[in-house]
Amino acid sequence: MKVGIAQINTTVGDLPGNYAKILDAYRQAVAAGADIVLTPELAITGYPPQDLVFKSRFVPLNLERLAELHDQVGDVPLITGFIDRNDGPGAPFRNAAAILEKGRPIRKVYKSLLPTYDVFDEARYFEPAAECEPVRLSGWNCGVTICEDVWVYPFLPRRLYPRDPVRSLVAAGAEMIFNISASPFAAGKPRQRLEMLSNLAAESGQPLVYCNALGGNDQLVFDGNSLVFDGGGRCLAQLPAFEECVRVVDLDGQPIEPVFQSEPEELHAALVLGLRDYAQKCGFKSVVLGLSGGIDSAVTAVLAAEALGPAAVHGVTMPTQFSSGGSIEDSRILAANLGIHFLSIPIQHAFETFKEQFRDIFAGLPEDTTEENIQPRLRAMTLMALSNKFGHLLLTTGNKSELAVGYCTIYGDMAGGLAVISDMPKTKIYELARWINRNREIIPADTITKPPSAELKPDQRDQDTLPPYELLDEILQLYVEEAMTARDIIARGFDEKTVRWVARRVDLNEWKREQAAPGLKVTGKAFGLGRRMPLAQRFVD
Repeated sequence: MKVGIAQINTTVGDLPGNYAKILDAYRQAVAAGADIVLTPELAITGYPPQDLVFKSRFVPLNLERLAELHDQVGDVPLITGFIDRNDGPGAPFRNAAAILEKGRPIRKVYKSLLPTYDVFDEARYFEPAAECEPVRLSGWNCGVTICEDVWVYPFLPRRLYPRDPVRSLVAAGAEMIFNISASPFAAGKPRQRLEMLSNLAAESGQPLVYCNALGGNDQLVFDGNSLVFDGGGRCLAQLPAFEECVRVVDLDGQPIEPVFQSEPEELHAALVLGLRDYAQKCGFKSVVLGLSGGIDSAVTAVLAAEALGPAAVHGVTMPTQFSSGGSIEDSRILAANLGIHFLSIPIQHAFETFKEQFRDIFAGLPEDTTEENIQPRLRAMTLMALSNKFGHLLLTTGNKSELAVGYCTIYGDMAGGLAVISDMPKTKIYELARWINRNREIIPADTITKPPSAELKPDQRDQDTLPPYELLDEILQLYVEEAMTARDIIARGFDEKTVRWVARRVDLNEWKREQAAPGLKVTGKAFGLGRRMPLAQRFVD
């Protein structure tokens, strides 16, 4: 059998556009000799549709598009993802795969395992399948599965399900397994998927074809990396990462050696794709961001220039008396290296004017974080004025380490429409910056080597307030991503005072993160969709 894999970039809610993409990919695959064609999970609606499913016309319109696809399908079957109604008890809808063939009624397969961990909440919308049965396609008994149906322990957080759909399908006579998927990216996940699917194919003894979604939808990025395995678990094909692709794969073909990107390379590709799709799918043609001369804004500017093109990126330096000449010059050099627009709008006069109106009210009180925070808030107002006037998407430039402990200003540097690197720890930002400069100096060397500073008061350094980033990121990995308590982290040999300080700062600043711009998820546990904590709580351990 020759299987066509349509690794396409759909947009949530764009039913006409998604329909056109599916039909175009189907025709490409048929022309290339496919015996059957697969598209990703919920390809008609885009994934995840979230509460759009409750809009009165959303599911009916997706069913109309499915019927139109059925009318266009020829002799080669098409398997595509859609939302079906559930007329029985339970949740109102089904996460479904449609098997479309000319001259035959639409056959439907429903998702068996519904994830409700991390970023997923499918049980809110969908009712799971009651049973798993193979379907007859092109002379073969085929097991059709949807995303989570092939995820097995120990590749899940724990043993989540009492059922094993693939094992049930093979026991019922399935001679190959198809999986249509929308599996979001996280660093290292492509390798993990390959290992899991290879083991699954080998254990079942049947070929496995995995078609993954591609593209950014809000905070999630889908990396593609679709895969095909023979019954021995050997990889027969790997579609490219972070690129749309339609490919026909012969299940009798020869094994290949899979190729994976380095971590900085895949993080770079994921962030560029996520930023590009967020801007374009939300209707933005240009972006604006503050350039401080620091590493975070520099990396964000590089990503923006690659995602949208230099002509669409507007970098703004907004110095005060505390801004070093080196930082201003580094911003100018970065902008020149990237070819982006560069503006200098000093805010010193506005800063002095703002302080003057509090002269009597603050009389006798020393300057402190109040005056420090006025500066990033004035910068936010400046950037928002440019955003409003010219229709730019405002990008925030804060990283995960700062966001975790609240080393950021609410209504200041946190203000914006997309937090591009908010799921990137500071140490990873440095790694990415060095990777960006691997062939030539794009980010000025001094930006990478100088001690990080917010430059909101004389001679300020981040490490005046924070632990060294290498230590901070280690503790945050354990406290945030692995959900360990402070006591358990201390038991691993970390300094108790430091751990308690970090844990307390993370907990105290949940309210800030609730008001942060949406960020692109690229780690195993991101703030936002994947981590939901109460604001008023007193748990300490």
